[in-house]
Amino acid sequence: MANITAAEVNKLRQQTGAGMMDCKKALVESDGDFEKAVDYLRKKGQKVASNRADRDAKDGIVIAKTSSDAKKAIVIMVNCETDFVAKSKDFVSFVNGIMDLAIAKNIKSLDELLASDFENRTVADKLMDMIGKTGEKCTVTHCDIVEAAKVFAYNHPGNRLATIVGFSKDGGNIDTIGKDVAMQIAAMAPVAIDKDAVDAKIIEREIEIGKDQARQEGKPEEMLEKIATGKLAKFFKENTLLNQEFIKDNKKTVAQYITETDKDLKVTAFKRLMLGA
Repeated sequence: MANITAAEVNKLRQQTGAGMMDCKKALVESDGDFEKAVDYLRKKGQKVASNRADRDAKDGIVIAKTSSDAKKAIVIMVNCETDFVAKSKDFVSFVNGIMDLAIAKNIKSLDELLASDFENRTVADKLMDMIGKTGEKCTVTHCDIVEAAKVFAYNHPGNRLATIVGFSKDGGNIDTIGKDVAMQIAAMAPVAIDKDAVDAKIIEREIEIGKDQARQEGKPEEMLEKIATGKLAKFFKENTLLNQEFIKDNKKTVAQYITETDKDLKVTAFKRLMLGA
């Protein structure tokens, strides 16, 4: 039997995208013959992942889930190329499996998730198996986490959009508020909790857009900054969670809705993932 080195296993892995153990087995079964090992993997369904690298994986699944104590929420996105694969039993089972793993192992990042053990393989290796099985490019593109005193998750029907949100305290009418705010985030896509949390680059871009619009409207150059600042206030109202109109009652803001129920309750963080966004 040929002496299989780690370098040979790694070379086969790099070329085929198959898992380390699969590559080692393929080389053993092929008595060290590299080309035969590639053929072995192909026959076993281990597709060459690199051949899919230039393909667009814009379809897929987005799901969110909370831990049993409702203090941690995770939302993940796993992409594939077609709706057909996204709705397949194997793909749906795979995504739900890695979500359960993320919750159970208290995953902190996407890299940690990909390196985690999943049915005696890493998630990254199991992903390669999925590529081989479906013949499509498949990637775990997002794993976002919110930890708080109380968290909520919302999954929009169709598994193409999901949100998670954290609050500063538990108790009272928090369950109703949490569900409503999670749905608000899904429907209205805020960029931040409040205006103070908006990224400086976003503010700079909005001011420049406002200036350019005013300039095209023929406004005096000395008035552009003031006009753009006014437009920025409208941007904050429409695009920050607490200042948005509450979708269930547009006569009040989300902040008013929350404080009317519990004046001490605060939104601490949120994440929103949507396919194609």
